[in-house]
Amino acid sequence: MKNLLYKSCFALILFPLIACSQEQNSTSEFWKNVQFGGGLGVSVGSGYTDIMVAPGAIYNFNDYFAMGVGLQGSYVKVRESHDAWIYGGSLIGLINPIPEVQISAELEQVRVNQTLLLPGFEKVKDNFWNTALFLGAGYRVQNVTIGVRYNVLFSDGDRVYGDAFMPFVRAYF
Repeated sequence: MKNLLYKSCFALILFPLIACSQEQNSTSEFWKNVQFGGGLGVSVGSGYTDIMVAPGAIYNFNDYFAMGVGLQGSYVKVRESHDAWIYGGSLIGLINPIPEVQISAELEQVRVNQTLLLPGFEKVKDNFWNTALFLGAGYRVQNVTIGVRYNVLFSDGDRVYGDAFMPFVRAYF
């Protein structure tokens, strides 16, 4: 009976260690395929300011395909016209048919909190959601991709983006 008690205690101590050891191995395999990065942007001009931060993470399924998520935060101010806070998230899929070429699809949903300064009126608040679906292609060198993307949901009345085409620089480490 005493021997059975020792074996039971030993098993109770050893089992969690084996389970944790196996969990650590599977977790580390997952994290080996995760890359963090995103983009930063600053644009300033005469009466114009645009500051953007867009962190993200992707999971590389293999050398050809990755998917991930991102956050976005922007502040835009045009003197005597408007200012806006833009924030939201995105889902991205990346395909690398060859190491130097990257094709992307990104679904973005952002909230826009905008204050318009209309002549003869007081400040007018305009808050809304905007959805964009970008299809893009770029030239990739190691962890950095430079390219252009096209918003297939763009319309002439789009109040977030001035054009359907947008250049991008994307980096994941």
